[in-house]
Amino acid sequence: MDYKNLFEKFDGEGKLLLPDTESSFDAIPWSEHPVFPGVELKHIITSEKTGGQFSYHLVKIAPNKKIGSHIHEKQLETHEVISGAGVCVNDGVTLPYEAGVISIFPIGVPHEVIAGDDGLCLFAKFMPALC
Repeated sequence: MDYKNLFEKFDGEGKLLLPDTESSFDAIPWSEHPVFPGVELKHIITSEKTGGQFSYHLVKIAPNKKIGSHIHEKQLETHEVISGAGVCVNDGVTLPYEAGVISIFPIGVPHEVIAGDDGLCLFAKFMPALC
């Protein structure tokens, strides 16, 4: 399977289907991460639509860029790696990131993600919602 094409499928043709709505991912703009250069976010579903219960975000990390070490004081976070490669430091342990990997960060656990030479694309999910 060509995982780069899988990410492109999510980005260009993906959609969120709910009983009362359908949202095309290509209609959602990419935004620059407010803190980490080289990181872009596409907010698939936010607190506004979920009553604060959860949020889903498509994340692109440019080659050799990173989401630096940080902690979420109120949210459990998960990552599902769609394409690319890199590493994640989860509570001090370095884990390889490649397509098909899922990682979980309980509330209050420090973590960071560093993209390799080809960049890294993933879904980040937060419970309760991050934004």
